[in-house]
Amino acid sequence: MKRRRHEGAPASAGAAGESVFASMPAGASAGAGASWPDGGAHLETGRPRASRNGAVVFAMAVFAAVFAIVLVAAQLAAGGIGLAALAVAVAAGWLASSSVHVVLEWEKAVVLRFGKFNRVAGPGIVFTWPIIEFYTLRVDQRVSATYFGAEETLTSDLVPVNVDAVLFWMVWSAKNAAVEVEDYASAVSWVAQTAMRKAIGRATVAEVATRRDQLDEELKEVIEEKLNPWGITIIDVEIRDIVIPKELQRAMAQEAVAERKKNARMVLAEAEKDISEMLSDAAEVYGGEGDALRLRTMHLAYESVEQSGGTLVVPSAFSEGFVDQPATRQGDRTGKGGAKAGVPAAREG
Repeated sequence: MKRRRHEGAPASAGAAGESVFASMPAGASAGAGASWPDGGAHLETGRPRASRNGAVVFAMAVFAAVFAIVLVAAQLAAGGIGLAALAVAVAAGWLASSSVHVVLEWEKAVVLRFGKFNRVAGPGIVFTWPIIEFYTLRVDQRVSATYFGAEETLTSDLVPVNVDAVLFWMVWSAKNAAVEVEDYASAVSWVAQTAMRKAIGRATVAEVATRRDQLDEELKEVIEEKLNPWGITIIDVEIRDIVIPKELQRAMAQEAVAERKKNARMVLAEAEKDISEMLSDAAEVYGGEGDALRLRTMHLAYESVEQSGGTLVVPSAFSEGFVDQPATRQGDRTGKGGAKAGVPAAREG
């Protein structure tokens, strides 16, 4: 798929009644590609588009058949073909070809009688009265895609952004599309672009960048509200790209990094708070239970030896957790000494 620039706005409906864009070949439908309403880009997929060559050939065949029939009749009646016979044959062929039309499967023909709306005909062969009836527009009722955007549009915080989007739409009322609006394809493009500019102007740059889905829904509702009286319904709106200034991109990146660091520090602080509360509860438990504290000390030492597979060297200060306190040991020694001193005393008695 490639995109090329072109000059001028979308052209209005031609003599054949088909809405075409300035960059499209004659006879192409408005839904075959996409265009900018202010001379933007046209997307080319490289795929063949539907053609009306068959309908044109049919009209030429009708003209040729009637022309030949009139000439044969003149030859049989007058014994020759003169200028009058040729003129009558041309007129008859033209009236016949303008009375019989081929409307393709995806089209609707809007027929007017003496300039007033008469009916919507098609698809298939459509017959009209010569001179008094004619149809001005063949409306393509397939899904069409319109590529539109807003360039250098200011957000509510005065930041210029470029936004590209694709609008998918279709005509549900051929009558309204023909009699209510001059060029419905161009109207769709202009309404979509205007709605996008207004939506961007009401939001900040952060909201535009992070709320794509909400922006899509808002654009769809606004555009459909305006186009529905013209017989056009909106299928979907998709934001393709949002471009902000590079300077602002760096600032937003730094802001995002700072926000992540802030969140990480807050999580770490909450973890430290929880750990400190648990340690405080453990200290209260161990404070009244000396045996529990010694068992915990021994368990920590065992875990360190088991995981490392080495030898544990216990400092003198750390080894006090495995034995009784000095005061306890001193009392034990005094008690033992008193007992020993008491033995001779008893013996002396």
